[in-house]
Amino acid sequence: MHRHQYKGRKLGREAGPRKALLKNLISQIILHEKVTTTLEKAKESRPILEKLITKAIRGTLSDRRNVEKFLSFNNKAAEKLFLEIGALYKDRKGGYTRIIKLPNRAGDNAKMAVISLLDTEKLTKKAVLEGKNKIKKDKVKSTNKITEKVKTDKKTVKKVDTKKIKPATKGDK
Repeated sequence: MHRHQYKGRKLGREAGPRKALLKNLISQIILHEKVTTTLEKAKESRPILEKLITKAIRGTLSDRRNVEKFLSFNNKAAEKLFLEIGALYKDRKGGYTRIIKLPNRAGDNAKMAVISLLDTEKLTKKAVLEGKNKIKKDKVKSTNKITEKVKTDKKTVKKVDTKKIKPATKGDK
């Protein structure tokens, strides 16, 4: 028997569980940017994920609704897809994912693979830089306040910022 003109893999499941599996796998790829799974599942999820990313790049209201409908159970994945991943790939025409084959799984000898998004180190670098900038801003705000005057009931007392005072060491007496 030949497989000509049969599209898609059944993945050993009925239609409903198969759709749920692919939706869950795709949302995990979006959230974690890399997932280890079987080669067949990776190959089956790739075209769906690529189409979702293309819709995120276009970003029309219709595209947003279609993506949110597909990822209806996972709003964080849809949000990340539009805010971060769509912006990351706006200059790329396609080919947003990579499938790398791994050795077969020990238990059942299944072919394994890693499916990952390309250029995600830019996402993490961007997030790290934003986090560092936020920390620097907080430090600048706190170091500018060396001393401040505190009013009590009848007198004004000068309060010293404790961050600037060095703790006493054994040599200091």
